Amino acid sequence: MNKPVGQAASLRGTSVPLSGAGSKPPWAGSSLPQAEARPTGPAVKLENLVKRFGDFVAVDNVSLEVAPGEIFGFLGPNGAGKSTTIRILCGLLAPTSGSATIHGFDVATQPEEIRQNIGYMSQKFSLYDDLTVEENIEFFGGVYGVSDEALMKRREFVLKMAGLEEKRTSMTRLLSGGWKQRLALGCAILHQPPILFLDEPTSGVDPIARRNFWDLIYQLSEAGQTVFVTTHYMDEAEYCNRLALMYGGRVIALGSPAELKRSLGAGHLLNLETSDLLGSMTSLADQPGILDVAVFGGGLHVKVEDEARAEETIRKTLASKSIRIATMEPIPPSMEDVFVSLIEKEEKAAA
Repeated sequence: MNKPVGQAASLRGTSVPLSGAGSKPPWAGSSLPQAEARPTGPAVKLENLVKRFGDFVAVDNVSLEVAPGEIFGFLGPNGAGKSTTIRILCGLLAPTSGSATIHGFDVATQPEEIRQNIGYMSQKFSLYDDLTVEENIEFFGGVYGVSDEALMKRREFVLKMAGLEEKRTSMTRLLSGGWKQRLALGCAILHQPPILFLDEPTSGVDPIARRNFWDLIYQLSEAGQTVFVTTHYMDEAEYCNRLALMYGGRVIALGSPAELKRSLGAGHLLNLETSDLLGSMTSLADQPGILDVAVFGGGLHVKVEDEARAEETIRKTLASKSIRIATMEPIPPSMEDVFVSLIEKEEKAAA
């Protein structure tokens, strides 16, 4: 199992810094409560999990384990089965077959124990717009059975964490996306659950809010909470301890970001920008020494066998088509390269 509890902070040295230099998120200085001692064993365990809707298989024999304190990412395109899997784990959907457990509690037969051990934040934030900020906190505290004494302390933490101390009496519908995001997360952890499920939590918020949100996720992991997050942002995938890439309801790759990048196998990667993107892609696709060509932003990522020979081939091929090269440079693979490569491999196998 990669990156066990206590190693989440080490990811900062291998990922893009989350907060800008000198900046502090609104919860800086606040202390996250430490997770209570929990049963040993996997935090989350899936064995041959299947979910069918009629003839459609949304989750197809998924098996995996998530360690306590791990930041585990679910990556995949829309319709891959990520949200369906999370809803099963949260007890919102019954599996068709297979099993899923949360700290040893079965999601199909022990729903009350599951609710006590998880926090859930959907991509729609799950807040009540017609309540004030404080009223939302108090409502969710009651839903989770938090005592009045504990709720008083945790309410103040959530308000500080969300940067909403001066807006506690504001209607929630008036908040920005970033504030709603942090408030929804605060409401989800009021009962200090050992496992937190985040279903595309940063969808629709600005980049600064996303960075601040991931700073908080690191703090939660360091405090001992397991964070299970779905995302379609490739840069966010880099922040996870491990990832499962889903496609067509199946897990087609599983490992740390570094392991998945190494799974691309032999070959070098070139970033290529030209005067004719599509023309370049078509011209290079069948050239010797060119393993793969994929659109990446405003350019191409070209996987090659031999860097020096491939550069010469690329220059000659594009010159013959009167296509001008603006940039050609070697680069390390990104999670997007992994994603594109694995999805293309699956699509070719299915063709």
